[in-house]
Amino acid sequence: MIKMKFEEVKEMSSKYLFQNYGRIDLSFTHGKGCYLYDTEGREYLDLVAGIAVNSIGYAHPDWVKAMQDQVAKLCHVSNLYYVEEQAKLAEKVASITPGDLDRTLFVNSGAEANEGALKLAVRYTGRSKVLSALNSFHGRTAASLGATGQTKYQASFEPLISDAYQYYEYGNIESVKEMVSKDTAALIVEPIQGEGGVRMASKEFFKAVRDICTDNGVLMIVDEVQTGIGRMGTWYGIQNYDVIPDVITMAKALGGGAPIGAVTTTDDIAKVMTPGTHGTTFGGNPLVTASGCATLDIMKKENLVQNSHDLGARWIADLKGIKSDKIKEVRGCGLIIGVEMDSNETAAAVQKHCRDNGVLVNVCHGNTVRLIPPLIINDAQKDVFTKLLKECI
Repeated sequence: MIKMKFEEVKEMSSKYLFQNYGRIDLSFTHGKGCYLYDTEGREYLDLVAGIAVNSIGYAHPDWVKAMQDQVAKLCHVSNLYYVEEQAKLAEKVASITPGDLDRTLFVNSGAEANEGALKLAVRYTGRSKVLSALNSFHGRTAASLGATGQTKYQASFEPLISDAYQYYEYGNIESVKEMVSKDTAALIVEPIQGEGGVRMASKEFFKAVRDICTDNGVLMIVDEVQTGIGRMGTWYGIQNYDVIPDVITMAKALGGGAPIGAVTTTDDIAKVMTPGTHGTTFGGNPLVTASGCATLDIMKKENLVQNSHDLGARWIADLKGIKSDKIKEVRGCGLIIGVEMDSNETAAAVQKHCRDNGVLVNVCHGNTVRLIPPLIINDAQKDVFTKLLKECI
């Protein structure tokens, strides 16, 4: 294939693609470790990781070998048949998931995982209402969009959104108590509101939510699409709060770059999803589940969950030590860190300064610089961003 120049890629994209993304003027040809390389050959330290997807970095040799081997054998057969790689990944997921959550459904994305979890909850409880947090993000498909408590994502799509959703205040247990009722099927919550600005709630809040759900027969669904698979220094973010939910959804990092999502729950809850109640053509196919197996094996072998915990703690301490009126707050856990700036303009300036100096960062919720790098990142690499942040402010 002939290598294209950036302007050619941009022109072709403008001509043939939906224009629903506000893209940055960059296009990458390849990656290695924590680095990406653009069409002009420039190197970038990537602290975005495909939006918390590429936790084992780019072109990890063990992952590449697993993908090459699988492509040469079998990519897809459908769920009309038993799939060896799917069964193996389900066992590996059960080995890292807390409590009795050892029954998994594989899908293609985080939004699909949340859709599946919501269908599961409604069918299991026979109830009709779902509680979701204000400022949350759970996906852009119809049901997951309804669960997303941000009107900016819902605007113009209201005809597709059910009136099943009610929105509580994240971190406010009194808000939850006021809304829960005999009609509530599920409460869905993120361990950290990633798209909402990297905002956390207290351990007491999560414990109280667990108690309320138990007392009222409500399924507690924890959305681990962004926070799961080591991102918060534990296999799942909810483990930081010493709570075991009824359902966990995951995606992003599970596939190491391949598109995969999953819903994990108990045997008792899962048994209501009988043949014909839910399905997906591509979900859990041999290629993506082989990818998941390789990813989890690499993370265990290289102790990446511990690296996320330890390096993240050091990085947060370093960032909190920067004295500047431009920084309103530093939040996070493990390797999901938010540096809230004093304005949207300051956050954009930090992002541009970093990009101009070969570092990619993300801005979410307007004024928060979000750091969600590969979990293989080291101290020297984290210090590159810290130095650039100091320079910019």
